Amino acid sequence: MSGSRHQPTIVVEDVVKRYAAVTAVDRVSFAVERGEVFALLGPNGAGKSTLVRMLCGIIAPDEGRLRFDLGDGERQSADPLRTGYLPEDRGLYADAKVLPMIVYLAGLRGLERAEAERRARTWLERFDLAGREDERVDALSKGNQQKVQLIASLLHEPALAILDEPFSGFDPVNQDLVSRLIGELRDAGTTVLLSAHHMDLVEAIADRVLLMHRGREVLGGTLDAVRAASGVTRRVRVTLAEPATSEALAAARVGPTRAREGGRVHEVDLPEGRTVGSVLHALTARFEVVDVHSEAPSLRELYLRAVGVDPEAENGADGASARNGDGARPGRSTP
Repeated sequence: MSGSRHQPTIVVEDVVKRYAAVTAVDRVSFAVERGEVFALLGPNGAGKSTLVRMLCGIIAPDEGRLRFDLGDGERQSADPLRTGYLPEDRGLYADAKVLPMIVYLAGLRGLERAEAERRARTWLERFDLAGREDERVDALSKGNQQKVQLIASLLHEPALAILDEPFSGFDPVNQDLVSRLIGELRDAGTTVLLSAHHMDLVEAIADRVLLMHRGREVLGGTLDAVRAASGVTRRVRVTLAEPATSEALAAARVGPTRAREGGRVHEVDLPEGRTVGSVLHALTARFEVVDVHSEAPSLRELYLRAVGVDPEAENGADGASARNGDGARPGRSTP
């Protein structure tokens, strides 16, 4: 990345938005750096789309400030000619034909007709929509309508792309296509802010994330920083030759474990600074270890733990959970 990467494009300061008795966004603050992919993550109702609508100037915050700088000086709202917005709900004209509508929307963003048509045909071909330029929008599938809306959002090559649920309506093949497109936008210097509840997809492309729950920030930063803040940087899954009791594991001083498969398989969450080797050293001194697997916890797991939901209970997984040998399981709530 260039040296301008660390200059903020968006600054959100203590923003609040209320609807009657509901506080949709509750004192949220963050900054989005120029040329990065920044993701707002959380389930429906977390406040993501409300934040996006405020950033796009569709609604105003009740409290707090929004600041933008796309390289041409600070302003209080995003420049619509240099911003691309993909709404969560489709905003296409249902009875319009695909190509004329894309060209019309591009013209509103300052693009000349001939250039808009040239770019549109290139994008339609990339999204496997070549030959469908003269079809009505409502004749397309939901996924293809989403493709058209995405094209319309990006055709004018914005400096800032705000994408609300960009993976919605897509199958895995097209989700991968959108993921690669977002990576290309970043590589070209475009700042991308996206909201999503597909945490597994975002995990592979986002530079930084903000995890939200009921209008508030839960965790934020790079993925490594989020893992460190959660207290779990890696998970070790160890298979023993013979079952081991929680008392025997406690005596081995490996820390809190979760037992699986009748006590032969045990999972250990590693905090920052603790290594896989230290766990193996403690276990091999007392048990015969036949298999070891180590992985970083997913964003989804980190989010569920942060809001008080046991990911194993959420997955319906069986097996006892042993926390310091007492078998306690955190209480379950719904995000």
